[in-house]
Amino acid sequence: MTKTKISSKTQQEAQSIAKATQRPGQTKDQTKLIAQGIEKGIEQYKKQQKAKARERDKAQKRVRKEKDVVIADIHSEDTPPSNTPSPSKLPWYLLALSWVGFALYLAMQS
Repeated sequence: MTKTKISSKTQQEAQSIAKATQRPGQTKDQTKLIAQGIEKGIEQYKKQQKAKARERDKAQKRVRKEKDVVIADIHSEDTPPSNTPSPSKLPWYLLALSWVGFALYLAMQS
């Protein structure tokens, strides 16, 4: 088991808790051992809370990703497929131009 560096804030908290619960006739060594046990307990609690927070974050990220996929699916169903050509107005312009040209041709003939 690797030894982790215990923060000074945790050490101070543990020391104050150990002194607050000190019994009459208790030696400094006993108080020190109690403080060390409290430090380990605090560190273990912090690790558990970090693990729970990571799991919550992962779950939130998973839900967010699923929402994004659902929204993307909805948007892709609303838009027409991109491979179908949109109707062009060019044939209509060419038809109108040819009729104008034909009318001018007939007008020049008479």
